[in-house]
Amino acid sequence: MRADAARNRTRLLEAAARLVAEHGPEQLTMEAVATAASVGKGTVFRRFGDRNGLLMALLDHSERLYQESFLSGPPPLGPGAPPVERLKAFGLATLEHLAAHRGLLLEAEPEACERHLAPPRRLRVAHVVTLLREAGTDGDAELLAQTLTGYLDVALVHHLTRQRGMSSKRLEAGWLDLVARITRG
Repeated sequence: MRADAARNRTRLLEAAARLVAEHGPEQLTMEAVATAASVGKGTVFRRFGDRNGLLMALLDHSERLYQESFLSGPPPLGPGAPPVERLKAFGLATLEHLAAHRGLLLEAEPEACERHLAPPRRLRVAHVVTLLREAGTDGDAELLAQTLTGYLDVALVHHLTRQRGMSSKRLEAGWLDLVARITRG
């Protein structure tokens, strides 16, 4: 990326982050970002494609840090801990990640038919499949991984915490219980 293009991208992301902090992600528009960054609306569309691309770019840094934590971070979340302990830590870390970025994640959520194809979700499922296989869990590891990662769906977590009033502690305890039941064999 050329230096001026990189500066433009940074300026656009800073403007978008400021607008999200001030008005919430649901109010973010490409036009508002262009105005806040003092560029034409076409510049925003060329750089990010559409609103969802802009939202994903805003989430990119935190998503990369989150992924690094379970792929190569310290145990129990990262390598070096027993697989069941890693699986437990993965769910707790994911619930924390979802809580911290709920608004942006909900706004960036792909259409229902596309959500299972999103690279972050595919990586999470593959990670859980690996941990289930390493733990020697009985059953179809891929279907079990889909079930487990379904528990960590941002829309479901939002529904349970905001609309049903469940505490994050209750969701964490539910995750640990589900993992224990699935990995007992």
